[in-house]
Amino acid sequence: MKNEVIHLKEHFSDLGKNGCDPTVAVYLPYNMRELNRQNQKRPCMIICPGGAYRICSERESEPIALQLLAEGFNVFVITYSTAPHGYPTRLLEVAGLMELIYQNRDIWNCNTEKIAIMGFSAGGHLAAHHTNAYDCEAVRKFFPESKPVNASVLCYPVITADPQYSHKGSFEALLGNSEVSKSDIEKFSCDRLVTSQTPPTFMWHTAEDGSVPVMNSILYAKSLSDNKIPFEYHIYPYGYHGLATADIQTNDTVNEKITHIDWLGHLKKWLRLMNFTIQN
Repeated sequence: MKNEVIHLKEHFSDLGKNGCDPTVAVYLPYNMRELNRQNQKRPCMIICPGGAYRICSERESEPIALQLLAEGFNVFVITYSTAPHGYPTRLLEVAGLMELIYQNRDIWNCNTEKIAIMGFSAGGHLAAHHTNAYDCEAVRKFFPESKPVNASVLCYPVITADPQYSHKGSFEALLGNSEVSKSDIEKFSCDRLVTSQTPPTFMWHTAEDGSVPVMNSILYAKSLSDNKIPFEYHIYPYGYHGLATADIQTNDTVNEKITHIDWLGHLKKWLRLMNFTIQN
């Protein structure tokens, strides 16, 4: 496996403005020459850790990447800029990563028709936001040919900016203020951005999430359904916010209620169902 950390500002100077230094941990499995697989193309997964747009959680970074490596994915974990940097900084950083993947697709053996994005909590908002707004004016100003993903994976995601259900801290960090206007709700609520062009989605949440209400993902699921987008959605009955791998690897203690959450097993089956597999 090849593993390196890339500073996006070294490839796109605009991403280094205002002291930003977004990085990407790149994990590339080796293709085996002895089996004549040196040109094998692999699906790709971009991972956006959570942290209320104030940090990028370590628990939702490499431990998740290693799970996808075992499935044959090229994996890219983005440590995006956090507060006080606000919109559209993070959206631009993901768009820059997409450009980098396309630029290196032959060197990295990337199948650019099989790029998925995964996000946790506020990182789930970033993933859903890019999925539906990758071509918005703010992004196209810097990346005129910004690229879409082909699937999204949303884990206990922040979705709505509506104060009734929103995670207030995430939107304070995203917008730089505590007041959310009606136009902000329309612009930054990802459930309101879904269209018939939104790609297939896998999503999970817990019913007793005390930080990001499960209604966030319910609203997104409804929008996917309304637009006839294929999706798989799991609501597990128990579990606190931020479970990451939902096992002892990323949690101090686990019990039967936590180990019941086999989201990674379900995800891997879904990815195969969606034909996100290695291609020669």
